[in-house]
Formats: sequence, C-alpha cells, structure tokens
Amino acid sequence: MSAPVVIVGTGLAGYNLAKEWRKLDTQTPLLLITADDGRSYSKPMLSTGFGKNKDADGLAMAEAGAMTEQLNAEIRTHTRITGIDPGHKRLWIGEEAVPYRDLVLAWGAEPIRIPVEGDAQDAVFPINDLEDYARFRSAVAGKRRVLILGAGLIGCEFANDLTADGYQVELLAPCEQVMPALLHPAAASAVQAGLEELGVRFHLGPVLASLDRQGDALQATLSDGRLIPCDAVVSAVGLRPRTALAAAAGLDINRGVMVDRHLRTSHANIYALGDCAEVDGLNLLYVMPLMACARALAKTLAGEPTAVGYGPMPVTVKTPACPLVVSPPPRGSQGEWTVEGSGRDIKALCREASGALLGYALTGAAVQEKLALNKELPALLA
Repeated sequence: MSAPVVIVGTGLAGYNLAKEWRKLDTQTPLLLITADDGRSYSKPMLSTGFGKNKDADGLAMAEAGAMTEQLNAEIRTHTRITGIDPGHKRLWIGEEAVPYRDLVLAWGAEPIRIPVEGDAQDAVFPINDLEDYARFRSAVAGKRRVLILGAGLIGCEFANDLTADGYQVELLAPCEQVMPALLHPAAASAVQAGLEELGVRFHLGPVLASLDRQGDALQATLSDGRLIPCDAVVSAVGLRPRTALAAAAGLDINRGVMVDRHLRTSHANIYALGDCAEVDGLNLLYVMPLMACARALAKTLAGEPTAVGYGPMPVTVKTPACPLVVSPPPRGSQGEWTVEGSGRDIKALCREASGALLGYALTGAAVQEKLALNKELPALLA
C-alpha cells in the first residue's frame, strides 16, 4: 500500500482539510492522528456552551468512529507523535515509524500557562478543547463563582457565557481595556459596559498574586492586595502556536510554523495550517482564514497547487451583552481612527489619508453596518 497523507490534529483545521480533500480524492490512504478522543466539534462553541446549557457531549458533532467512515480514513486517538523525520518522510510515535506521502501539521495552539502561587494551582482551568471544557464543567457543577484571567476575546466571551448561565463572574487582567490588541478604546468601553450591566465585575490592572484554598472554596489574592473569593478559575490569557516538534525537526519557526502561500513548510511534503501556522507572516487564530487554508491545501494535496488568499476577515465576537464585529487594520498600515455613536452603539473606522477603509470596530446597533463596510475592506493576503 502507498504511504498515506497524514494529518496531525482533528480540530477544525484537521477535519475540515480532510473533508475538503476527500471531495477531490476519495481513495488515497488518509491517516489522522490526534492527542484527544477525535470527536468532531467546533472550537468557537466552547465559549457559548454554558449559555446553551450544553455539556461536552452536547457540543460534539460526531464521534471518531463516524468520522472514520465519513472520511474513509484511519483515525488514531489519544496518540501523540514524538518526532518528525523529514529526510525519510516518516514520523515517530514512540518507537513506531509511520511513513507519509504528505504530512500536514494541524495541531493548533496551546494555552499560555502563567505561574500561580499558592496551593490551588489545580483549580486553574484553560479551556482549549472539548476535554478541557468537560473538566471545567465538572469542576463548577453546583458552584457559582468564577474568576477569569484575561480580558481578550476568549476571556470576554466566557465572561458573557458564564454570567448568562447564572455564574458570578470576576474578570482580572493586567491591561487598561478589554481586548487591547484587537479593539479601539471606544469599542472596548462599550463592550465592557455591556458585560458590566450583565453582572461581570472587572479588575483591570492588577495580576493574580496567589490562589489558595479556603475550605471548599478558593481565595484569589491580587497584586494590589484585594481578595476575591471564587470556586474556580478560567485561564484565558492567550494561546501560543505549537511549534516544538516542528522546530526539533528543523522546520523554520517564527511565531508559528512558517509556511508560504501554498501552506508549505521549509521541508518538502510537510504543510501546516490553522492556529499552529504562520502563513506568509500572518498567524491568525480565527475560523475564516483556517477555512480558506483548508480549501486551498486540499487542492494542492489533490495535485492542483493552489495558493491561499485572504480577503477581508472580520471577526464576530460572541458577546451578546454588547454585539461586536471587528476587522483590525492590516499589519503595517497607517491610518486615522474616527468614532461615531455613544453608549453601546459605537462605529470606529480606520481610514487612510486617501479615505480608503483599513479596518473597523462595530458594537451594539452599529454591527448592522458590517456588510456594507466589508465591501470596502482591503484583502489581508491578496
């Protein structure tokens, strides 16, 4: 039998690539390798599960067995690769050598872990996959108070979701506004106000100094001396592309695994897409670019080399307390921001001196203008 195409990772990137490729090639052997249980699910739904009253099983769309049949593939679950040998076109699972025709790295990003003083480090939960979500739901069953570390997109989405499900949520982050890397301050203020009205309490500026057990509960001590009683902590301080095995194999690494517009790494027959990949200098941890990459790479693997292109890639943030759509200006662009509206309804636009639209942040009722504005946005990777 000929060597298979091997995809490492069964998240949105891995499974969507496999689906797109199988539309074009139904017979070439396909092997997917995953460190988790191989269930198909949509990762963005992890931060809406509480509000929808869905446990991990409720968020799963298909078991690994069903995906095996759907994709005419072999899926090896709870399996971690331990090395890549580009020269011999094989990878290693412990002592087992697995040959590949083409290898695709779709293993995503891992939560940034911050050191926590005190005796309750085990009560800090990153939620980066379905199994993480299941552990956290189990930990907070019957509890009411959650502390969230991080005021980025994921932290704000979890704050909205948990509060909507009746939890008392406190959010802690060492920044002056929510989503500082993503939002104009006026839009950030609107989102924060919406979440505060829902019941979220913000502590922006200090960091977590220690987390200690207090009987059946926890006590968080902040760097400014304040104390916050809670029952569990969500860590949403950010993600870091998984690059260690790629670097050890000699692949070029920057923020992520570096790939060109064909998703090729610096080694022949090895590709990368999704959260672990840096595509022509861009590492975008969102669904739209991932899907564009999956469609392009599927064609390349099927024998039709296809470069990926990114059109406008606006991001819809799941904060129903204050709806938000944002399209950050492209890297290296120069523009001036203007802000219209008040309260929750903010339209912040970034334009070049010529008047050309570079990006926007829309909150509240202003999100209704996104379709018209999207027509003016520049492509991120033309």
